[in-house]
Amino acid sequence: MRILSGSGGGGVKRGQETRPFRMTANPVMTLPLAVTDQAGPNEDQVLVERTRAGETRAFDELVRRYTPRLYSLVYNMTSNHDDTNDLLQEVFAKAFRSIAGFRGKSSFYTWIHTIAVNMTINFLKKRARRRAVSLDDEDAGVHNDRDFLDATAVATATPVREADLSELAKRLQEAMARLSVDHRTVVTMFDVQGMPHAEIAAILGISEGTVRSRLFYAHRQLQNFLEEFRVNQPQ
Repeated sequence: MRILSGSGGGGVKRGQETRPFRMTANPVMTLPLAVTDQAGPNEDQVLVERTRAGETRAFDELVRRYTPRLYSLVYNMTSNHDDTNDLLQEVFAKAFRSIAGFRGKSSFYTWIHTIAVNMTINFLKKRARRRAVSLDDEDAGVHNDRDFLDATAVATATPVREADLSELAKRLQEAMARLSVDHRTVVTMFDVQGMPHAEIAAILGISEGTVRSRLFYAHRQLQNFLEEFRVNQPQ
């Protein structure tokens, strides 16, 4: 789990690790990473080989191991449970159809995440073309998660505090929705999933410098979107 933290000016230097993004004086975003029974690469490879040999139970085990983390990833990109469930069905179906061509040049972890991210990005771009996404049609995603909201709250529960939490959830949802698909993707992978730059770059097929650049821009955009909420908070 990461907390978004504010970044100053000056951009991102080559080779510099991006810091999670923090708004001044207020933690803005703590998003719970789904618990996953993540296997090592050797265990995954054994299951892949058994699947290729026709043992469907081996692929069922891969699905069991990777569903929690992939669900978290896709849901934080789509903010909709139904879309997430549909996409995961398609992701695992595609992986099963394509597993004969998996040669182990990357880990199974990277391979299955690449399929999930690419399919979700394509879905989001098609959805954006079909219609302007109504926030009322989305589940609020993790932006209404109580653990996340409590991290932004004052210590004493009051009606004002509850109203502030509701407003913050709305602002976070709006801020994330305003990001482009590419920027929302890297925020989800880095700040929500806790992936390092190198891993994100491998999954997306881009350079680490591009990952850092997108994160820097996305964090700055989120800070700008949420600054008004922070400024208007009672002292």
